Amino acid sequence: MINTLRRHASLVVIASIGVLGAAALWRRDGGDAVGRALFHAWELFLFIAPSLLAGLLLAAALRQLVSPGALARWMGAESGWFGLCVATLAGTLTPGGPMAAFPLVLVLAGAGADRGALVAYILGWSLNGFQKLLVYEVPLLGPEFAIMRTLITLPMPMVAGWIARRLPIAWEPPR
Repeated sequence: MINTLRRHASLVVIASIGVLGAAALWRRDGGDAVGRALFHAWELFLFIAPSLLAGLLLAAALRQLVSPGALARWMGAESGWFGLCVATLAGTLTPGGPMAAFPLVLVLAGAGADRGALVAYILGWSLNGFQKLLVYEVPLLGPEFAIMRTLITLPMPMVAGWIARRLPIAWEPPR
């Protein structure tokens, strides 16, 4: 019961916020406004659903292709700084949004990557994602800024992964 509640806690919190928001909107603007909001939510769901499905299918396929423990040497707890560098590079090179990256984190965990490598992967993806650098940062902010920012943030995923390996927090990947 506790694990089920923990697994669905974020859903309960988000649903509660949604219900409170809908109630406030109803009170302020009436039922038509809530109907329009629900319609926009449906449109957003239809927009996101293909990416979510593709990310989940990719993660499921990789989970079948990569045997448990296969990545332990490359990104496991005993891989040291090398594993954190590999995880950072993998995160940096992972294209797509969170619908692709986070399911891959579960695959990496199941294949033997430890929590430090997973933290390095997520931060490598979010801070230094190659596609974001090329598509947004260089064209909008210029190459000098992009190089400066990348050089500053490049070691951060590895440092965060090193810290994650030392924190006395027990964590097991969800099954």
